[in-house]
Amino acid sequence: MRTLRTPDERFADLPGFDLDPRYADVPDGDGHTLRMAWVEAGPADGPVVLLLHGEPTWSYLYRSMLGPLADAGFRAVAPDLVGFGRSDKPAEVADHTYARHLEWLRTLVFDALDLRDVVLFCQDWGGLLGLRLVAAHPDRFARVVAANTGLPTGDRPLPPAWQRFREMVLHAPALDVGRMVAAGCARGLAERARAAYDSPFPDGTYQAGPRAMPGLVPTTPDDPQAAPGRAAWGALARFGKPFLTAFSDGDPITAGADAPLRSTVPGAAGLTHPTVAGAGHFVQEDAGPELARIVIGFARGQIAPRRS
Repeated sequence: MRTLRTPDERFADLPGFDLDPRYADVPDGDGHTLRMAWVEAGPADGPVVLLLHGEPTWSYLYRSMLGPLADAGFRAVAPDLVGFGRSDKPAEVADHTYARHLEWLRTLVFDALDLRDVVLFCQDWGGLLGLRLVAAHPDRFARVVAANTGLPTGDRPLPPAWQRFREMVLHAPALDVGRMVAAGCARGLAERARAAYDSPFPDGTYQAGPRAMPGLVPTTPDDPQAAPGRAAWGALARFGKPFLTAFSDGDPITAGADAPLRSTVPGAAGLTHPTVAGAGHFVQEDAGPELARIVIGFARGQIAPRRS
């Protein structure tokens, strides 16, 4: 597996994101290792909040949530998925599979970091991976917050907006990652922030990860990851720990995906599930401080029960 590593100078002077990166090596599944990056804020012995990004972002997405979580006494940990951010980037689209990404992430957060009693916050592919980890390792998690994400199995058609996005990513001659992120924000994205989302990708050869991810989402019942996805839903149907959805009201990609999570996961019953108003797909960009307050309150057991 040929891998690329984004030069450090690409990440200089990122607006609002001055945390030092940390690194660990994980097996690449091909006899070698990949370097994965993460940032964290807050006390090392604080309760863990794991923040998982998706496509085509990286841990920079959580810059307005890390500080408030740390100030509230939490150890906030935000990894970069393989192929994104400061993590190594397998150079071929075919190097990226759902199973490999799941194992790379599992190895980082459980083997390298040994995270336990985790409060998970997941969005986009952060949910496709994070919810699978919850299903397989429920003992590692204390609570879950799912925002603008889901767990597709190929048994139901995905929204037209997602289909259009998939075709664009698969076939566009060049990917403008900053523009893609901006298009998923309802409240605008500053030019310097757009540039920060471009920073992991000096040129198109580094973009196999963003190119691959839409094609890895199960879209047919016989997809290789469809059956594991169904098994994960079965495990989530037995997950009794607190489970919150915090979707935005302006995301055509995941609109309605919160309902099956709330109806399936026992830990979601009886909670008031907030909707983040005026936010798009990248709800962390549009409403990061609001989300941080939601996570802090939920982690402290302060989410009010739903009125009957």
